[in-house]
This record gives sequence, C-alpha cells and structure tokens, in this order.
Amino acid sequence: MQLTFGDAEGLGKRKQTHREIFLAEMEQVVPWQHLLGLIAPHYPVSGRPGRQPYALATMLRIHLLQQWYALSDPAMEEALHEIPTLRRFAHLGGLDNVPDETTILNFRRLLETHGLAARMLEAVNAHLARKGQSLQSGTIVDATLIAAPSSTKNADGSAIVRTGMPDANWSDHADGTAP
Repeated sequence: MQLTFGDAEGLGKRKQTHREIFLAEMEQVVPWQHLLGLIAPHYPVSGRPGRQPYALATMLRIHLLQQWYALSDPAMEEALHEIPTLRRFAHLGGLDNVPDETTILNFRRLLETHGLAARMLEAVNAHLARKGQSLQSGTIVDATLIAAPSSTKNADGSAIVRTGMPDANWSDHADGTAP
C-alpha cells in the first residue's frame, strides 16, 4: 500500500476516534496468521489470466469489519469508499480499487461454503478469551432519505382545496361543442 496525499491528510491530527482506537486494538489481538492459514487453501490464486483477486489479507480484514460493524455487502463497499480509517485497516491505499459488493459477497460465500466463518469466529473469540477480552459488534449509523407524499396543506397551514375543474378542452357533447 503506497501512501498518497489523501492518506497523509489525517496523519497530523491529535485525537484518535473510538473507531481508530478499536481498530488499532483489533490489529494487535486478532490472530491474523492463523486466520489467513485457514482461508488460504480455499482462496483463488493470482497469476491466472483475467482480473486478479484482491489480497487475501485485505478481504479477511473487510470481512471482519463487516462483522464488527454489522454492515451489509453494499454498505461495506460504501463505508470503504467513505471512511479512510476503514480503508487503512483493510490495507487499501488511496490509489487502490475498493472491492465491490459482489466481490465482498463472493468472499463471504467462500467462507460459508467451507465452514470457515464459524471457525474464524471461534478462533478470534478463543484468542480474545485467552487475553481476558471479549468482542461486541456495533453499527455504523446509515441515514437514508425517504420520499414522503406531498402535503395537503399550504405554507400557512390551511388545507389546499382542489377543485374538480375539467380540462379546458373537455366537452360532454358528442359533437365536441361545450354545453
């Protein structure tokens, strides 16, 4: 991961956020090599023609972020685009492509197909228990705007009266003449 100007932007700040503190702790306590060893035999190898897979360590970190923050596949992709702290934790630099939601989904399915997700969770929890720690998942709040129906009141609060006035071209006579 090459450091870019965008990456360097936050290096001079003084206060660490709760997210940064949590991820720094997880960086230290997660048994990375053990988890990578569990997944490696099932993960596609690069060197074949076509689009190259993302680094296994990056996909593992994204999967764990998704579990810790209870994010859907599309929300995880969005979070990686929007939150530099999560990109840094996933070892994605400012110039690196972010895995799309389908890639994230396929990685999760690979873990589930081979029964690795449960084994990874057990390994992380056992490792934390040996250190006298436990993990609670959280959420990143995602606000969504929802289109509401238009009001039936005008700006001063009085009801808008809609008349049933027919269109000017309307006629109830067969010959097209007005009544």
